[in-house]
Amino acid sequence: MLGKLPTTLSINEKDYAIRTDYRDILTIFSAFNDKDLSDSEKVFVCMKRLYKDFSTIPKTDYEEAYKAVIKFIECQQHDDKPSPKIVNWEKDEQLIFPAVNKVAGCEIRAIPYMHWWTFLGYFMGIDREDTWGFILTIRQKKAHHKKLADYEKEFYLANPELCNVERKEDRKTAEDKLSDIFDTLLQEGGAD
Repeated sequence: MLGKLPTTLSINEKDYAIRTDYRDILTIFSAFNDKDLSDSEKVFVCMKRLYKDFSTIPKTDYEEAYKAVIKFIECQQHDDKPSPKIVNWEKDEQLIFPAVNKVAGCEIRAIPYMHWWTFLGYFMGIDREDTWGFILTIRQKKAHHKKLADYEKEFYLANPELCNVERKEDRKTAEDKLSDIFDTLLQEGGAD
């Protein structure tokens, strides 16, 4: 039905109730960004968090169930091409919420429940002239290798930590990564 917010996902013609509050989706994003979790652990956390009764889903349907989750999170816009990451929900939290609050006309964190698609609608309505919208524009241009206007370039150079998706401590140089590999090898006794 047009305009209805989904509260279930259909997997092989069976409907499963899901948690639809935006906070649940942000929790899933947090798991996706957790470097201590393996990919399979991230998928498990995602499905366990979203499906209210995950244990009732047959294991043979897990792949379809996960695809349905991604489609729901992306508001039915899922295609198989991954788009560049331009939002780090944890890092950007202090910029996102004021911008979303402005669009919503209230403090959304004080509302006990808000459907993910409603939150996403507010998010999509953020004015590109606001600080967060401006930063998103810069990130989108950089992700698609488009030239920044002079004023955007000036802002980017003055605020690289705001304009980069990853935090400085999240980024590792090639030298750091190589050092980590050698440390691991030494701990495992694989190098002399």
